[in-house]
Amino acid sequence: MKSLNFFIALLSLLSLATITKSQDPSYLYHSCSTKTTYTRNSTYQANLNLLLSSLVPNATRNNLNGFYNSSIGLDPDDVYGLFLCRGDVNKNACQNCVDLAAKEAIQRCPVEKVVILWYDLCLLRYSNRAFFATMDQDPGVTMYNTQNITYEPERFNRLVATSMNDTATRATNTTSGAKKFAAKEVYFNEFLNLYSLVQCTPDLSSSDCNRCLRIAISSLPNCCSQRAGARVLYPSCNIRYETYEFYNTTAVAAESPPPPPPVIRAPPPEIRAPPLSPVSGSKGKVRVSTVVIIAIVVPVSVSAALFCLGFCFLRRRGRKNRDSVKEKEVGDEISTEESLQFDLSTIEAATNNFSPDNKLGEGGFGEVFKGTFPNGQHIAVKRLSKYSGHGAAEFKNEIVLVAKLQHRNLVRLLGYCLEGEEKLLIYEFVPNKSLDYFLFDPAKQGLLDWLSRYKIMGGLARGLLYLHEDSRLRIIHRDLKASNVLLDGEMNPKIADFGMAKIFGVDQSQGITSRIAGTFGYMAPEYAMQGQYSVKSDVYSFGVLILEIISGKKNSSFYQSDNGLYLVNYAWKQWKNGAALELVDPSLGDSYSRNEITRCLHIALLCVQEDPNDRPTLTEVVLMLTSFSISLPLPQEPSSFEQSMTVSSLPLTELESDQSNIKSTPLSVNDVSITELYPR
Repeated sequence: MKSLNFFIALLSLLSLATITKSQDPSYLYHSCSTKTTYTRNSTYQANLNLLLSSLVPNATRNNLNGFYNSSIGLDPDDVYGLFLCRGDVNKNACQNCVDLAAKEAIQRCPVEKVVILWYDLCLLRYSNRAFFATMDQDPGVTMYNTQNITYEPERFNRLVATSMNDTATRATNTTSGAKKFAAKEVYFNEFLNLYSLVQCTPDLSSSDCNRCLRIAISSLPNCCSQRAGARVLYPSCNIRYETYEFYNTTAVAAESPPPPPPVIRAPPPEIRAPPLSPVSGSKGKVRVSTVVIIAIVVPVSVSAALFCLGFCFLRRRGRKNRDSVKEKEVGDEISTEESLQFDLSTIEAATNNFSPDNKLGEGGFGEVFKGTFPNGQHIAVKRLSKYSGHGAAEFKNEIVLVAKLQHRNLVRLLGYCLEGEEKLLIYEFVPNKSLDYFLFDPAKQGLLDWLSRYKIMGGLARGLLYLHEDSRLRIIHRDLKASNVLLDGEMNPKIADFGMAKIFGVDQSQGITSRIAGTFGYMAPEYAMQGQYSVKSDVYSFGVLILEIISGKKNSSFYQSDNGLYLVNYAWKQWKNGAALELVDPSLGDSYSRNEITRCLHIALLCVQEDPNDRPTLTEVVLMLTSFSISLPLPQEPSSFEQSMTVSSLPLTELESDQSNIKSTPLSVNDVSITELYPR
């Protein structure tokens, strides 16, 4: 008996050792770009050390799904970093891998700024440029098994292609922000099964994840035909297949959705169901007793009644809360955002106790202050007025939602503070102020050449596309304008000020309100006149903004300067007369591409068409801006509603025009790094 117990204990220890060993990270490859380096003991190195030390503890947070990204510092010493753990590993194995990668990163890449390390269980990446939510395939690494499949190799290749593509489809058919990971086991023959795994960083959109995986899969025939195993490693995604079980099938099965219920088919003619046993006294006929009938009918009736009551209750509740995030969901999620919370003393120290010298601007919401953390990072702090109407629950709800918006073309929320009567929002500080600061000032227009303006258009389109299609919820900005576009150190645009935003469910496409909110001159006609808003409302505002970027003239002030025509209508007139280039900002000189400007003007006129159904989506706009091979349809004449409508003709209690500029200081301050999100 003692020998048996010892044998069992030994087997248990061996099993535990095997499991532990399988969760140990194995180094695969690394890439260090020698194009950009930093000096030892510099500010950049200090920020990098802070970033790496912040990544490791976040590897054990269940709500992060094995993925975390963050940034520290201010341009040119800002550092962006992330880790991604394989979808089947537990949080302890994830932390071990990230910890090892953080230590080895400095050893393998001692002075390089752009670094990627791949392990079998995790990926660690950092850079001096913002790369979040961006699909990258460079650098790429391909690795394969030296063993070949000798039995029916062509069928094996076909099975690899089919299995990998099916797995990629499962990984991309997830909700935004969810773990973009899938694994699959398929039968090849009685001796071999095929195991496949794919994964993307969760900050990618489903379309970018799908594109990254398909490109990786398409490279397999050239490198790895008939190989018993292979993997392709990209910065944004990775794929792998083997003929052995290389991932934790138990963990994968726990995350996989249950299989569909089996289809019940009628038995073939030669197989007959056994006859029912007749009830005593039936005289050869099948009867069912009264007790059985009652036992069936009563529960069914009660269940039906409860179902009807539950359906009515849920329908009524759903109608009431259609445009808001569920209270319980918000309550659960806010607990996961505790790492975003700052102490009031920290913010007071950063802003010198909200010194007037640090004040950037003021509006109906409250005041904005510039602050500086001990590590040198600059921040913008919005101090909400106690008269702004924000309650604690509403404020926290706002934090949860804005924190989910992570895109290189959106202003980034760093955290919040809620202590006593103080409600503070902390944002990244964007050094180059706002687009209107350059665009409408004759002395500064020349600083925006055509390449910069074209880049700004593309960035704005991608940021709006993220809000409309790729974020966790569909968000309508409703107040897109030049003063709500911030410019970073490299003149990349960042959309700001979500104070008037509307949140849609993923299946909702439009809404209506009696409370018109926005800025006159940028509002779509169906919204300004009837309160109807949709993604196409933002498309209209985007079209107006393109016209302003091309012309260097502000739409709302153009009416007085050109014979009673607003900028939109004037652009249409010049287009119809074949004189589109007369709209171009004279400060551009001859440094622009005529074809590019003409195409951008064409796109803008498509965006400001009167019928919302005629306007393109942001997906189409991005394709139009990036691919000149796509032919553009002819635009229809825009609405002339602005000519017959003045600000005073709208009820003052309903128009919230330019609220963010009330009592604001001159545009030289960073007053547009003011971001609010009201779930309605």
